[in-house]
Amino acid sequence: MIQQLAARIEQATGRAFAPAGQQAATGGDASQAFVLTGRDERRFFVKLDRPEAAPMLAAEAAGLEELAQPRSIRVPQVIAQGRLAERAYLVSEYIPLQRADRACLIRFGEALSEMHGIVAPRHGWQQDNLLGATRQYNTPHGDWLEFWRENRLAAMLDALAADQPALARDGDRLLAVLSDLLAGHTPEPSLLHGDLWSGNMAMDADGRPVIYDPAVYYGDRETDLAMTELFGGFGPAFYEAYWGSWPMRAEYREIRRPLYQLYHLLNHARMFGAAYVAPSRRIIQELIALA
Repeated sequence: MIQQLAARIEQATGRAFAPAGQQAATGGDASQAFVLTGRDERRFFVKLDRPEAAPMLAAEAAGLEELAQPRSIRVPQVIAQGRLAERAYLVSEYIPLQRADRACLIRFGEALSEMHGIVAPRHGWQQDNLLGATRQYNTPHGDWLEFWRENRLAAMLDALAADQPALARDGDRLLAVLSDLLAGHTPEPSLLHGDLWSGNMAMDADGRPVIYDPAVYYGDRETDLAMTELFGGFGPAFYEAYWGSWPMRAEYREIRRPLYQLYHLLNHARMFGAAYVAPSRRIIQELIALA
């Protein structure tokens, strides 16, 4: 397998590559990830998965390339992607990472607002992809309310219904009042990372912000901001820089932030279990009370 990967790297880069070793790495919830080092000390980041996962790795590669549009944020360059006899693979640039400092977080806040200025005609994307280990449905839609209802919340609630019927019933009540909660909110379809928690952002050796492991689509930019606030780790300097470049809209804190965070909590309930059910139900009930 490693020799086959080396051949694909050679073909993609136009340079001979002789593998010398590999080291396990973190790199998502679905794939095996490691750093492959050559005798010439070049390093590549590799993800391996089941052969049938090739379309999802192809979607991740396309997502990385989509995010590379604004040059103010560094994104790992895709080297090669495809399927070998036994595994699907994605090879990308290896970037040594470190925890972002305050200066980097300020740069990231400004750069993210620039990235969100890249827009598309419709919400969604050209293909489905993965949110963690969960299929994310990106069927394009012209209306944000309908996109968020059908492609995001309803899709998650339907998948949870068999194991969590009470949660699904609460969710149905929320879907019924979603048009009240999002009344008058018609955001542009901005380019989104899609899974922007602190584990998917870091700093390179030059102090430049780096993002990776995306779940790319076009939608309300506030969904990225809501995700950054769900588990923390970005700090006040980041938010001052972002909102200073693109001021916060009304109702974000009270309504849209918890609504957008709910999607990720429901996904965590699917992937990691019942610990995320009670927080999801609490947000649903609070949102219904606001409608």
